[in-house]
Amino acid sequence: MPAKSAGLYIDGKIVSPDSTAEVDVINPATEEKIGVVADCNENDVNVAVLAAAQAQRSEWAKYSASDRAAILRRFAKSLDTRGDDIVGCVTAQNGTPITLSKWANHLLPVESYEYFAGLAETFEPEECRTAPNGTTSIVRHEPVGVVGLIVPWNAPQMLLASKLGPALAAGNTVVIKPSPETSLDLDYLWEAAAVAGFPAGVINIVTGGRGTGQALVDHPSVGKISFTGSSAAGRIIGAACGAALKPVSLELGGKSAAVLLEDVDLDHFLQEVPMVCIPNTGQICYSSTRILAPSARYAEVVDAVSETLRALPIGDPLDASTVLGPLAAARQRDRVEGYIEIGKSEGARIATGGARVPGFDRGYFVQPTVFADVDPDMRIAQEEIFGPVVTVIPYTDESNAVAIANNSDYGLGGVVYGTDYERAKDIARRIETGTIGVNRYLLDINAPFGGYKASGVGRELGPESISVYQQIKTMYV
Repeated sequence: MPAKSAGLYIDGKIVSPDSTAEVDVINPATEEKIGVVADCNENDVNVAVLAAAQAQRSEWAKYSASDRAAILRRFAKSLDTRGDDIVGCVTAQNGTPITLSKWANHLLPVESYEYFAGLAETFEPEECRTAPNGTTSIVRHEPVGVVGLIVPWNAPQMLLASKLGPALAAGNTVVIKPSPETSLDLDYLWEAAAVAGFPAGVINIVTGGRGTGQALVDHPSVGKISFTGSSAAGRIIGAACGAALKPVSLELGGKSAAVLLEDVDLDHFLQEVPMVCIPNTGQICYSSTRILAPSARYAEVVDAVSETLRALPIGDPLDASTVLGPLAAARQRDRVEGYIEIGKSEGARIATGGARVPGFDRGYFVQPTVFADVDPDMRIAQEEIFGPVVTVIPYTDESNAVAIANNSDYGLGGVVYGTDYERAKDIARRIETGTIGVNRYLLDINAPFGGYKASGVGRELGPESISVYQQIKTMYV
């Protein structure tokens, strides 16, 4: 029998849900049922929110910034000891290749909690300011209160850490709503929280689908929502928070561009393609799935990228040599295959891939696919596919490349490749996006991450992420 998740963690203990509905957890590599989680209702969410509110008003409010830092460090250490279990569990749920999962769901989260502990130690809640007329004001930074954290399935522990770390460092309590596809690994998180010594009610976990998330967003005692997911869902959540005048952070979709300048070191770029263009089998929001190539080198780039993707090892995500695993769910595979058909109908040419992976009778495997002869306005060049599908688009000159890169509703990631470093940086400055790399793209926990346009509102990571979990009070003295 599959194991039932103990993911309903409220007020420092495991509780039975009021809801009787459940969601199956399916291993995308084998299509086997590996667990079930509760599909929580409004009553379950209410109990969790009230526990968080009580903890924030009483016990947690007594902790100083240095106290919060100490408990965050214990939390990071406790999570670290559970790293292998967390990584294996996440990979079994969403198919992330184990080597990438180790970084995204163990090493980076632990580093992030330690980083936010350091920020908490330097936190000054009050600042005195003197006006030109000699009067003084005290500007005070206070926690929002209860924060709802809604986390997706593609890199669950890393994305949770980017929210949970600053929320706790700022003095808030939280209710976490993971994706139903990746809820089983939260059992290890609450175990680590208990060992670290968080007071009861500071961290609460409810599981379930859209209804659970909506109940959390709508709850009047939730002071802020932080959501990572699709732009479509983000618009709905943003509208609900706007109607309630509730602060919200939205880290949403992307359709990022990798701009190859004429002097690009193509071999260097090809080495980066798996992690820059289709990381986690293309299921990462900042993936640079639009490759912009100079017309003079277009055929060369199409052939080289196609050859590189054909050679990538595909298979069991628990095998350390695997680079591309399955898509996370049957519906995700169907979505990707639908976009491949759209690309063909639009007149784009498949240079490689375009079908399911031969030899796999089970699992949601799709070949890495390269579309050539792509017009920048085609749907496959404009809409987020969230799978191992890239488009290679030609450009005439640098201004044309910048225009194509900016011809998008999104603005989350991107990268510019060229051997003239200063020139590449100049091009990067002209691209409308919240983050962009020059000859590499790698998240930096000390720098803010977030998007322009339909890619979201607010920033995560870096010192800037603390302020989005605070409210400001001015005292005239």
